[in-house]
This record gives sequence, structure tokens and C-alpha cells, in this order.
Amino acid sequence: MPAPVEAYEHCRRVTKEAAGNFYYAFITLPRRRRRAMYAAYAYCRLCDDLADDDLPLPQKARQIQEIGERLLEAKNGRPQGPVFEALAHAAAEYEISFDDLAEVAKGVEMDLTVSRYRTFEDLAAYCYRVASVVGLICIRICGYNDPRAREYAIDLGLAMQLTNILRDVREDAERGRIYIPQEDMERFNYSEEELMAGTVNDRFRELMAFELARAREHFTSGKRLITLLPVRTRAFPAVLGGLYERLLDRIESRRYNVFAGRVGLTTREKIALAVRLWIQSYVPMERVATAW
Repeated sequence: MPAPVEAYEHCRRVTKEAAGNFYYAFITLPRRRRRAMYAAYAYCRLCDDLADDDLPLPQKARQIQEIGERLLEAKNGRPQGPVFEALAHAAAEYEISFDDLAEVAKGVEMDLTVSRYRTFEDLAAYCYRVASVVGLICIRICGYNDPRAREYAIDLGLAMQLTNILRDVREDAERGRIYIPQEDMERFNYSEEELMAGTVNDRFRELMAFELARAREHFTSGKRLITLLPVRTRAFPAVLGGLYERLLDRIESRRYNVFAGRVGLTTREKIALAVRLWIQSYVPMERVATAW
């Protein structure tokens, strides 16, 4: 199957415009793997945007159903539209599982009906679909032989999604969503009403410190992925994980006040960190796991 050049270019543009931290990791990949990653990202973006669009719920549900139908068409060799044309080619080239791709849409569908999570196990099931499965897609593109890579990719995806949740507490609350497990809020005696009001007190800081520690545990596991990938693709998870873990540092430096404005890194900080981690990804294997 010849590469659909225009379709890949469309996905590259989508990625450049919307990828944020991901884009700095994508540029570390060899060209063919990078274009496959653009296709995967553009598909995930297509799914994710539906959850946040100001459309009636039935219309959102119908559009997610249509994504599933178009994914099936792509699997059967009849892709429709540039994103699915590029995705079908990338899936064939790197043996990306269409079941994993379908899980992403199912995760986004959960956002249409679920706005609270009782336990961390409940939240982890959601995170698997919207983030960990993306990690499984990414390591197919990066290349791996050791089956342990799947476990570590799942953990890295979970760590990154937990970071998103902690960074976006205010924005999610404005949409009526609370991803922090209810059992954790009860443990620290911090109420949903306080969260919706943007209350930052000692109980909130203790809750956030607990959640950040959990995210860091999964980052620690996720770092083990790096040495299981080919040298030429190790920089991808190193840069991505490093950028996200720095967001946790930034949240801590604010004393956990994520209501005061969006937590982020400057472009200069992202570039400097990406370059350093990219270089460090080529060091001897025993040192790679501590690269970020």
C-alpha cells in the first residue's frame, strides 16, 4: 500500500496545531515512525474533541458511533477521510491493533455519561482507555520485543493522564466533571462543593500531595519502558514523560493551587528539556532509565 502523502500531511498539521507537549516528543522520531505517530495523534484528537464540544449529548454519541464505523471501514481497507487514510496505512505498517484504537473512542464515550469516579480502580479503567491504550499504540510504532514494554507503557499512560487530571481540576469542574476519586476526597475530608468553589486549604493540599505521589509512582514504573525500546526511539517516551512530570513539579511549586491559572511550561522550557532528554536517551542503557 503506497503511503497516502496528503493524508499524512493533514495529520502533521493537526498535530502541530494541537499537540502541545506531544509535538516536542514526536520530533525525536525517525520520519516514517513520526508520520505514523501523527496519524495516531490526529485520530485521538478527533475522538477527544468530541467530549469537549458544546454539542447536545445525543449528537456527541452519534458522532462517536460514526468514528467507530469509520474505524471499522479503515480496518477493512476502505478508509474515509485523511485521518483514517493515514491511520489505516500506519496500522498496517506497524501492526497497530484496531481494538486498541477502538478503546480510545470508548474512553471518550465514558466522558459523555460519567462525571464522577468512586474509587481509583474505577478511574484507572477510564485512564486505561484514554491514555494507557495510547501508550500501547505508541510502542507499536516505536518498536519493541520484550513483552514487559506493554506493562510499562500502560503505567506511563496512566501517569500522564493522572497529571492531566491534576492540572485540569478547575477546567474539568467548570464542565461538571470531577476525576479525583470520591474515596480520596472523603479520606481527606475535602468536599465536592469546596472543589467546585476552587477552595485551596490544607485538606486540599494534602489531597493533591497524595494524588501527585500516586502519579509519580506510575512515572517511576513507566521509565522502565525506555530501555526496552530501540535506541532511536527511546527519546520519544523520555521527552514525553519528562515534560509531563515537570508539570507535577510546577503544581508543587504553586503549593497545589491549580485554580489560580493553567499550569504549564514555557516554550523555551519545553525545548530545553526536550533537547536534554533527547541527548540523554543515547547514553548507556544502565543510565537511560534515570534520564528524566
